[in-house]
Amino acid sequence: MSASDLTVSETLLAWYDRHARSLPWRSPPGEPPPEPYRVWLSEVMLQQTTTAAVAPYYAKFLALWPTVQALAGAEEPDVMAAWAGLGYYSRARNLHAAAKAVTAAGGFPDTETGLRTLPGVGAYIAAAVAAIAFGRRAVVVDANVERVVTRLFAIETPLPQARRAIRERTDSITPDTRAGDFAQAMMDLGATVCTPRDPRCLLCPLAGGCEGRATGYPARFPVKPAKKAKPQRKGTALWIERGGAVWLVRRPGTGMLGGMRALPDDGWSARGDGTGAPAGDWRDAGTVRHGFTHFDLELAVLVSPSEEPAGEGQWWPVDRLEDAGLPTLFAKAAARARAGRD
Repeated sequence: MSASDLTVSETLLAWYDRHARSLPWRSPPGEPPPEPYRVWLSEVMLQQTTTAAVAPYYAKFLALWPTVQALAGAEEPDVMAAWAGLGYYSRARNLHAAAKAVTAAGGFPDTETGLRTLPGVGAYIAAAVAAIAFGRRAVVVDANVERVVTRLFAIETPLPQARRAIRERTDSITPDTRAGDFAQAMMDLGATVCTPRDPRCLLCPLAGGCEGRATGYPARFPVKPAKKAKPQRKGTALWIERGGAVWLVRRPGTGMLGGMRALPDDGWSARGDGTGAPAGDWRDAGTVRHGFTHFDLELAVLVSPSEEPAGEGQWWPVDRLEDAGLPTLFAKAAARARAGRD
């Protein structure tokens, strides 16, 4: 690059001071950082989830549990129910476990190494919290930063093999001061200017030294391997209703949708189909489809007013079903069942 590493950071920080996004978990440039709880909570929620999707959940969690101590004292089923619809439910279980660990320790660790000891906190979250909440110099690399850096340095190696080079290049331009603002500036640049398709290079403060732009086709970075077709799985969900209540079960604590309330099903998983329709008095209410990260699921919905539920569970009032915190898949199935029974 023709510009020095110092020029990259100074230029980007000057841009950020003028164009920083206003987000509920962020302090404006130049102001004291948010408390670590808010930074950590937002970063956990933002893993593989958009800002628009996270914002209402973030507000809801702060309203229910305004401090890490309050979250630590919550019941896990309540945390899981509040998380319902946000996906990747292991994040919610780890969030609750980490809140307990932080409370027991008397506060958040203020280094990457210390933060990595918390349940569910990997390299990215540890770096982000250390930089944004505690002002530590840390190399923060999310999907937006990956895109900016691969274009800035025209990194030809495909993902995921390129990630070591991306981290090294990000390290080379991360300043010793204002590391948190720099990380957020990189995220904002990727989210608003250096976008996946049709990057807005004419608005980019780093365009003059961008090697990807110099190739004439910056949008081809980062280079990605060809996508593999996701497998298709099939399963069955059961709606058993009595006296205005539906039978709900709690899924095992680990595995798909672990710990969440759900309709009984036939044991489908990411590895294979379920066992299919059980014997008995069942009526077909239709099918719902849902996409998971590694597979797609087609779920048949069967309704019965007379079958006896098996195993442990609870009768939940149908008119309060929204309070059960069903994950999106089973909320879809419940809606199909309610439509199919009428």
